[in-house]
Amino acid sequence: MKGLTSTSRGTLLVGVVILLFSSGLAKAQTATKPDESSPSTNLIQATQHYKTSSQELLALQEKQVNDAAAKLEELKVLVAEGLVAKSELEDSEQALEVLRGKVAATQKQIADSDNMIGEIRAEQELTKTAAASKTRLVSKQYGTLNTSATILRYSGTGAWSLGDLDEVQGFFSAKFGKLLPTSAVGQSATHNRLGWDHRNAVDVAVHPDSTEGRAIIGFLQNQGIPFLAFRGAIPGVATGPHIHIGSPSHRLS
Repeated sequence: MKGLTSTSRGTLLVGVVILLFSSGLAKAQTATKPDESSPSTNLIQATQHYKTSSQELLALQEKQVNDAAAKLEELKVLVAEGLVAKSELEDSEQALEVLRGKVAATQKQIADSDNMIGEIRAEQELTKTAAASKTRLVSKQYGTLNTSATILRYSGTGAWSLGDLDEVQGFFSAKFGKLLPTSAVGQSATHNRLGWDHRNAVDVAVHPDSTEGRAIIGFLQNQGIPFLAFRGAIPGVATGPHIHIGSPSHRLS
């Protein structure tokens, strides 16, 4: 994709994802093996393609950052020698910060893709193993906790929205003296591009079996707040442990 502007490249990536997903849905209607061509499986494939494209874009952006940083060091020498105006150095510093911001945004898109794939895999795994999964009542409130080797899913006792996040953040800050380590709050650019509804959900970057993770899960259960907790990577997917607060995400209507 050499020669494309960043805007053209972004448009092309979105088009590829939409084409992949649309094609996957069409195949799912005629496939003889629904498990291999289901909408959720095709969405995973589209997300993986998007992640790969984002990783390629990240490599280009990181090279731009390295080149800009090297140029900045040269300018510092020239400014010190009085050969270049200080304003040019300041412009280069600002340009470098913009490039670093783009790198951070792309890194977040990759992380969002990992979490999204993990959530879809979780739904697939829990559906397939629902009969064999251990189900039990938790806390004094009603709600069920379904577990598998890598996933915990709590149904909660009612609706939850981002407006209730302060309650969780307040608990975590009071207990651990720091901010809740959220990796995605509400809808992200990645979720928008792929049409995945994450508007009333929050991803927290902690392992569910860690001290912090167990405390969060206990609080969520006691408050009747639904969640999905991932102990590790879902087989075949490179995603890390995290806790998804809120009901499982669905396709945007």
